[in-house]
Amino acid sequence: MRVEPHLTFRGDCEQAFRFYERLFGGKLVVMSYGSSPAASTVPEGWRSKVVHATLTLPDGNALLGADVLPEQFERPQGMYVFLALRDASEAERVFAALADGGSVRMPLQKTFWSPSFGAVVDRFGTPWEITVE
Repeated sequence: MRVEPHLTFRGDCEQAFRFYERLFGGKLVVMSYGSSPAASTVPEGWRSKVVHATLTLPDGNALLGADVLPEQFERPQGMYVFLALRDASEAERVFAALADGGSVRMPLQKTFWSPSFGAVVDRFGTPWEITVE
């Protein structure tokens, strides 16, 4: 079994996934509505938007994403993308990048379960929990 987050965006999926690719590394594949069989199902101005993105991370995990029409978009609620890192300096780098233009819900700090844990919503509206294993 595999569980992978599938994030939705209101038109900035490619921008978000290019940012995640720079931040995390890995291999990004992006398909637009216009280059897919779904082209006729969306307004012409929406055909450059992302019907499917996959960022395969260096460890083999993946983030998936897509743009959804504005009337179908809902902000993520009741969930976080959980990212477990091996050291505090990497957690600080990732957290700072995600917080840039976003909002910090809980600053990175020592907790009873981690030497460094924090929560942030990035500039694209994706909620993240960052921890050091």
